[in-house]
Amino acid sequence: MKVELLAVDRLRSAWAREAVAEYLGRVARYGSVERRDVKRAGDDESAVADEGERLLKAAAPGPADRLVALDRSGEALDSEGWAALLAGYANEGARRVVFVVGGAGGLSPAVLGAAHRVVSLGAPTLAHELAQVTLAEQLYRAWTIIRGEPYHK
Repeated sequence: MKVELLAVDRLRSAWAREAVAEYLGRVARYGSVERRDVKRAGDDESAVADEGERLLKAAAPGPADRLVALDRSGEALDSEGWAALLAGYANEGARRVVFVVGGAGGLSPAVLGAAHRVVSLGAPTLAHELAQVTLAEQLYRAWTIIRGEPYHK
């Protein structure tokens, strides 16, 4: 199963690029992984709608794919919950799981509506780059839980 992290805007900070690359490199031990982005359009409603269209076009979810939107209104998962989410999709035969991270204005209703699941990284609002680092780390942690490896304690 391929895992993709699709986000609005590129990672501008070196620390965030390095951290995401580190964790996604670890995820690559378990299968194909990729990070992609779409250009940021702004913070107003029309910009968020435009970003949403570009995210959905970039994700191009097919019938065997799962689209997971990250939004603060979503279900908060603990680490075991992230592992159950990935294991469940793998057991269903999902070809690809695309995790979508919005920009400063959040995700459009179109993206949230197209998502198979909407999840949250927790109650606090996280900076865009920090959200991607946190997601990448949780994906790695989830795979180690699934595999029974000692990273998760």
